[in-house]
Amino acid sequence: MLEVEPAVLRWYQDERARLSLDVFDAHTHVGADDPDRMRCSPEQLLAAAEQADARAVVFPLQEPGGYRGPNAVVAEAAAASRGRLVAFARLDPHDDPLGEAQRALAAGARGMKLHPRAERFALDDPALEEVFALAHERRLPVLVHAGRGIPALGAHAVQLCTRFPRMPLILAHAGICDLAWIGRRAQELPNLCFDTSWWAPSDLLALFATVPPGQILFASDAPYGRIPTAALQTARAARQAGLDGERLALVMGGQLERLLAGEEPLDGGPSPGRETVTVDVLLDRTATFLTGSFAQYVRGGSGAEMLSLARLACEVPADAPQAAHCRMMIELIDAFERLAAGTPEGAPFRFGLYLLVLALNVARTPDVPVPDAPLALA
Repeated sequence: MLEVEPAVLRWYQDERARLSLDVFDAHTHVGADDPDRMRCSPEQLLAAAEQADARAVVFPLQEPGGYRGPNAVVAEAAAASRGRLVAFARLDPHDDPLGEAQRALAAGARGMKLHPRAERFALDDPALEEVFALAHERRLPVLVHAGRGIPALGAHAVQLCTRFPRMPLILAHAGICDLAWIGRRAQELPNLCFDTSWWAPSDLLALFATVPPGQILFASDAPYGRIPTAALQTARAARQAGLDGERLALVMGGQLERLLAGEEPLDGGPSPGRETVTVDVLLDRTATFLTGSFAQYVRGGSGAEMLSLARLACEVPADAPQAAHCRMMIELIDAFERLAAGTPEGAPFRFGLYLLVLALNVARTPDVPVPDAPLALA
């Protein structure tokens, strides 16, 4: 489920070593009963983190039967991982959230996870008031789903960060439901953070251009994403937006480590600004077709026609400035098609679609180099 093509894994390992990055993933899951049928055991997640030589925050997938048992499983897995995994308690505002938070923290959890879409609530739910007060008192990070399927929650997030300044509030999935405006407010609220667990490079680039880098945390969303490819995508988007050295290291794990230790976050400086992000018009054509293909595959259909157009858009002359990026994208498209050919109908999201997402990221990061030689994907 979390396997990565060996050649892509080598690319990640080479980049990680070259950039001297300690990778700490802020957003992963385990569980076996999520209604969307996604599954991941603690053993599978631990193996994936070990393969990536990364640490990871972990919490339960959606559990219709409640979170007391699943939170205990997560805490046990983290305790047995020798520091590789860090447990967060998932809370349901409709089911004794403060009591469950206290139980989970006593068992070793070091933060909390809230999912407004799955549990159907808003951040101003009165049942969460004492949970946020506890997080403020103990400097505990609280990670909130802020992706698809929910109304905007940014106004409540800003209010909470203002009222509880010692509580790091992390909006997952690049905060896409409020990304159009919230970057300005984030510059005034150092405890308002965002994770990068999202597929679209346009959103990641907007995040890095408008939010201070010290408030952005790398995340994969495993098992929906994969740690090595998500790390490549985050690092490439950050570099395209102008981040380097210490600021990139802060994003990829340094700041998360401080937040989990209850320390004051480091100041990574201001957001680079929108003018730092450039677009290559030829590569952007490929990005458009890859986005269309991705959307069709995610809905269970075939994105083959759009994928063919993406391949044609990569047929630039060998001496063109875009040639290396186009070579890489064609290689990733080829590898995806090989995997998809052996995948049950409607299921490539769980197998090879990460390769298309990585190709899309390459298209939208024209200023970030790709490997000099072909990856030799199997």
